[in-house]
Amino acid sequence: MNIQLFEKLSGEGLVSPGSLQKVKAAEGKRLFSLHWELKTILYLGVLLLSGGLGILIYKNIDTIGHQAILFAIAALCLGCFYYAQKHKPHFSWNKVLSPNSLFDYSVLLGCLLFVTFISYMQAQYNVFGTRYGLAAFFPMVLLSFSAYYFDHIGVLSLAITNFAAWLGVSITPYHIFSQNDFSSDRLIYTGLFLGVFLIAAGLFSTKKNIKQHFAFTYHNFGTNILFISLISAMVVFERMYLLWFLLLAGVAYAIYTMALKNRSFYFLLITILYAYVGLTYVVLRSLFIQDLDTITLALFYLVGSGVGLVVLLVHLNKKVKQHDSL
Repeated sequence: MNIQLFEKLSGEGLVSPGSLQKVKAAEGKRLFSLHWELKTILYLGVLLLSGGLGILIYKNIDTIGHQAILFAIAALCLGCFYYAQKHKPHFSWNKVLSPNSLFDYSVLLGCLLFVTFISYMQAQYNVFGTRYGLAAFFPMVLLSFSAYYFDHIGVLSLAITNFAAWLGVSITPYHIFSQNDFSSDRLIYTGLFLGVFLIAAGLFSTKKNIKQHFAFTYHNFGTNILFISLISAMVVFERMYLLWFLLLAGVAYAIYTMALKNRSFYFLLITILYAYVGLTYVVLRSLFIQDLDTITLALFYLVGSGVGLVVLLVHLNKKVKQHDSL
């Protein structure tokens, strides 16, 4: 209820003071929704439960036994999926509302337990040998299937994370991870491919009307991964940093246009920030800070560009709100 509007009408004499007081009293007694607070507590409960089980197992591994632990994890995992299957609504490629809050957390806990089960099997019994990609592949398949089958965005995020892990392990040689060489060009190219793939998956989801509400999650992961990979390429491939910057600028323009079309200030914000980071790298590299004069120019640039960035973001925020009011 817009109290300011009623106060304005009261000031113009269109609403009596008594009526204004009644409106304020009714607004003060209105029920407050605890929906998101309760969901946050429940999500934290699931994470604390899975983390607590891990600590309990770690401290009592000698007395419990590996087989007993695996059996308990598998039984709890199957129980979660059994409950989810029993209460699952009819499948649809459109958004399906959850029947109750426990359903969402049952699916999430079941998926986390399955990942734990596979990781435990690999760590303790080395069931996949040196084929580490398989240890990420099987959870990725189950998580992707569960995300669509149970219509769960949280599980979709887990599936994308697992897909990134599987892609990195499968494409990148083992010695890169063992030597912690995260500046490898293969990791950068893998990130570029992954970012483009996820953005394309979001566009495909929207165009084909296949779980359209998943598009934001795809775009969120894809955009951040793609920008981070491009900025990393500017730093790693020093001799061609201008070429990578031009590619970064082209991607930024494309996502900026898409964000304006969808009236998404979030994607406008991250696009501008990533583009600013890339531009700042080019400018500072061009100045090549060596003496006091160059440092002064760099400081002037940082202060001036920072102020311009804030002004631009405020302008874009107003522009998006104007579109929303149309």
